[in-house]
Amino acid sequence: MDASELPRTDQGRTQTLDSSHVPDHTQSPTENAPLFQEIRRYPKIVAYSFGLALAFLLTGYDTVILGTITAVPYFKKEFGERYNGSYIIPSAWLSVWSAMAPIGSMVGAAAAGWMQDRIGRRWSLAWSCVICAVGIAIAFCSYLPTAMDSRRGAFLVGRLIQGWGVGGAMAGAQTYLSETVPTSLRGSAMALSPTFMLLGELIGAAVIFACEKKTSTAAYLLPFGTQWIFTVLPFILAIVLPESPSYLIRKGEYDQAHTAMKSLHGSHVDVTPLLAQMRVSIAHEQQLSNELSYLDCFRSINLRRTAIVAFAFMVPSLFGVPLLASASYFMQVVGMSSSTSIIVLIMGIVLGLLANGVGVWLMSRFGRRRLMLITLAIATALWTSMGIAGCWSGITVIWYTAACMMAVVVVCGMGAWPASFAVAGEASNLRLRAKTQGVGVLCYMLSNVIFNLVLPYIYNPDAGDLKGKTGFVYGGLCLFAFAVTWLTVPEMKGRTALEIDTMFESNLPCRQFKDWSADIVDLKAGAV
Repeated sequence: MDASELPRTDQGRTQTLDSSHVPDHTQSPTENAPLFQEIRRYPKIVAYSFGLALAFLLTGYDTVILGTITAVPYFKKEFGERYNGSYIIPSAWLSVWSAMAPIGSMVGAAAAGWMQDRIGRRWSLAWSCVICAVGIAIAFCSYLPTAMDSRRGAFLVGRLIQGWGVGGAMAGAQTYLSETVPTSLRGSAMALSPTFMLLGELIGAAVIFACEKKTSTAAYLLPFGTQWIFTVLPFILAIVLPESPSYLIRKGEYDQAHTAMKSLHGSHVDVTPLLAQMRVSIAHEQQLSNELSYLDCFRSINLRRTAIVAFAFMVPSLFGVPLLASASYFMQVVGMSSSTSIIVLIMGIVLGLLANGVGVWLMSRFGRRRLMLITLAIATALWTSMGIAGCWSGITVIWYTAACMMAVVVVCGMGAWPASFAVAGEASNLRLRAKTQGVGVLCYMLSNVIFNLVLPYIYNPDAGDLKGKTGFVYGGLCLFAFAVTWLTVPEMKGRTALEIDTMFESNLPCRQFKDWSADIVDLKAGAV
């Protein structure tokens, strides 16, 4: 293709030239091909996708380490106080500790959205890993002060800074995946996010289980120390990754974008038409605005798109991830022993991990909207039945509560969890993607802050003491998520960036997205 056919910018004004002959790599004849055929078609992108998923493994590992460490007896002895003959973490500190990491992640996600547009996707990811490592060091040393409040305060600061790094890494990985993965693999690649979160939680739960019986500071220092390993891995990846071609095109670095695209696709693929299509999409968006800020995420049609991204990021919190991440402590409150509660936590994570594996395949075959609606409806019934069972007491109720929580992980792991990440990665336009993903992660962490602040006061014995009746709370939240999904979340499976832009700009109702179609020439002519 002659360079004169590609979109250019001149003094801030975009001229989108004839693109009717620009092939759309995301709308190929293999659009509905089997997942494994597409994996063989894009082996390097698949490898990089799995590598970027290490950032989500870090998120899951840190979440379960920091969420479950409060259930370790020696940690409760070192940082807690006696209550009715046993050690517990006071509700106030448990609440603020639980909320501090998400607060840090909110700041980190917002900062990452700005940083990615300044220094690039990969270097933003690298810096987030460094910040996370600093937070781990502070938490690791929190046992050194002799005063109890100083210990608790140091642990709180460590969680805040660590959360900053985790939020930035999560936003960076989400942005990179959404920009570089072809449409045919986009849903499955996004579904890796909760899969690797659960894998991180599984590894973290296994580490906690191995250290739980120790009667020295090693009971919690070993889990803290292992977090550095999972911070180093995404840092190394960020160093070796090619920069996002979409980011480089926006910077006018077309040769570097060509090199990065070649690295992603391999030498056997002609990336020239792929870059041309990406430049057409970006030029179309540049016509709308040249200088973008976070405020642009909330203006005109972008307000609707940002709202969908924000809601999609909050879906995991609405169906119960904050409670499930602290399942070990929660099950002890319900009446289960410490060791058994950690085993139950591990079993739930394993089942959820397997369910997410199924979810990766389902994302390649079925629509995001349908998966979210079906699984949220089932989760509503499961949580409500747990709340009803919580009105009684006894060993049967304890085990039924555990079974319901594991069932929610399995059901949502096959649908609402991976589908919500796919929706979050698809709904924003390319130019605002980094900032919109930052807003989305911020909302994800804000929902975690709220739930982690409130939940201990709902179920902890020195506060609300609802125990299993907490299921009623999440039953209502899942019903709310179902209703919002039905009203606002469109079906974007298999759609290119230009198609999604056109549908949103046409103010198409969400339930009409699935059946919408347009001639490709008319579609691109509308972008001129």
